[in-house]
Amino acid sequence: MAHNKLIGTVDAQGTGRLPTHLAIIMDGNRRWAKARHLPAAAGHRAGAKAVQRTVEACADRGIRYLTLYAFSSENWGRPRDEVGELMNLMRHYLRNELERLHENGVRVRMIGERERFDPDILDMIARAEERTRGNLRLDLVVALNYGARAELARAARQLAQRAAAGLIDVAAINEDALASALHTSGLPDPDLLIRTGGERRISNFLLWQMAYTEFLFLDVGWPDFGEKDLELALADYARRERRYGVDAR
Repeated sequence: MAHNKLIGTVDAQGTGRLPTHLAIIMDGNRRWAKARHLPAAAGHRAGAKAVQRTVEACADRGIRYLTLYAFSSENWGRPRDEVGELMNLMRHYLRNELERLHENGVRVRMIGERERFDPDILDMIARAEERTRGNLRLDLVVALNYGARAELARAARQLAQRAAAGLIDVAAINEDALASALHTSGLPDPDLLIRTGGERRISNFLLWQMAYTEFLFLDVGWPDFGEKDLELALADYARRERRYGVDAR
């Protein structure tokens, strides 16, 4: 496994509160494959196994919400073969992991613009959401064809249309109203964001929702992310003091 560098000193013995909502930018699949002289598809397949490990580990630890940035709206610009492989991986995961997720009490949700996906993928997503709707152990929120700026623009249009139709007063459009028009309506904001792969940016992910999220950037590539990395991240989070803009000193 690649050496994991964290900001500050971290050990695996951290105790304290867990994040209610953990968000992850799963980065580094292609670099992982390139370092091993493998095609990008091999990195994405290895990354899918990391998804399975992480979902199970989060459920076991009592994390209530897990949001994974699986496919951004910008990812359509990647090579056609790579996009096709990602679509096939999505089909494989939805087809073969659904019952395992259901048996483990995981509820599956998708956020993002669905219209661009093929009909069979849309059917699989709808079936997964319906099959797991009553599960309460862990909400697995998968961001697909998602971009935060597009999400905010969509929410603004929706509120503007309602105001133009006389359904709401313009003066009533506040932070709560905008949040209710987002894909994540009804979900708590993320407490902790983990990004793997060595990059230090959030790449148009949950811009509104992460106003007070704690960030942790890891050098490990997503395919190598495992329980030890999760434990280190949770230990680091437990030691942080969250003030939400209020100086508690």
